[in-house]
Amino acid sequence: MSDRNIHKRGRTLREQGAEDMIEQRPTSERRKASAALDEARLRQQAIGVRLRQMFDEVVNEDVPEEFLEILRRADERGSEKS
Repeated sequence: MSDRNIHKRGRTLREQGAEDMIEQRPTSERRKASAALDEARLRQQAIGVRLRQMFDEVVNEDVPEEFLEILRRADERGSEKS
C-alpha cells in the first residue's frame, strides 16, 4: 500500500469511504427509527400469524361432495382408457 492511499487518521481511502457510508444519526433519531422498526416487525408478525391461521382453516375444510364426484368420474374414465 502506498502513502497516497493513506487518508484521514491512518485509514485507507476505501476504509474511510465505508465509514462515510454509515449514516450517523443522533441518539433520539435512532431510538425513533428503532421503535418504528419494532412496530413494523410486530405488525408483520401479526399478519404472519393470521395468514397461518387462515391457511390451516382452508386446509382442514372438507372437500365438497360435488368436487369429489367430479374426481371419481375422472378416475373412472381414466381407468376405462387403460
